[in-house]
Amino acid sequence: MKYALILANKARTNGEVPVGAILVFNNYIIGSGFNCSISNHDPTAHAEMIALQEGGKTIKNYRLNNATLYVTLEPCLMCLGAIIRSRIKRLVLGTNCKFKKEQEYSTKFIFKKLKKKIQINESIFFKPCTNLIKNFFKNKR
Repeated sequence: MKYALILANKARTNGEVPVGAILVFNNYIIGSGFNCSISNHDPTAHAEMIALQEGGKTIKNYRLNNATLYVTLEPCLMCLGAIIRSRIKRLVLGTNCKFKKEQEYSTKFIFKKLKKKIQINESIFFKPCTNLIKNFFKNKR
């Protein structure tokens, strides 16, 4: 998660929403990414999507069974769809959406509703991940 935080800060430096993600398979990083939707003019260029795409190319398979995705912020619905399709084994969240006033969905709720067996863990880096995203939006307003 430390590396995902470094990537999130890279996104912040570029004026993007500070989210970073790394995909780990057999103790090796096979994919990584940070948000670059603005700079790439691509609404799908989220950290998770980029990490999953790199991971698929690395192992030459879109099925990322037994992989773990570390992401600094709870994924959006688009990224959740890709995570489900990729069949990763585990998702580690740096922070969740609970710091928002309105929580319309949660990753755990969606996986439970869809009967998907992806292990979801919260990171020990909850505080720095939460502070990074909160401060970013605080400074934007």
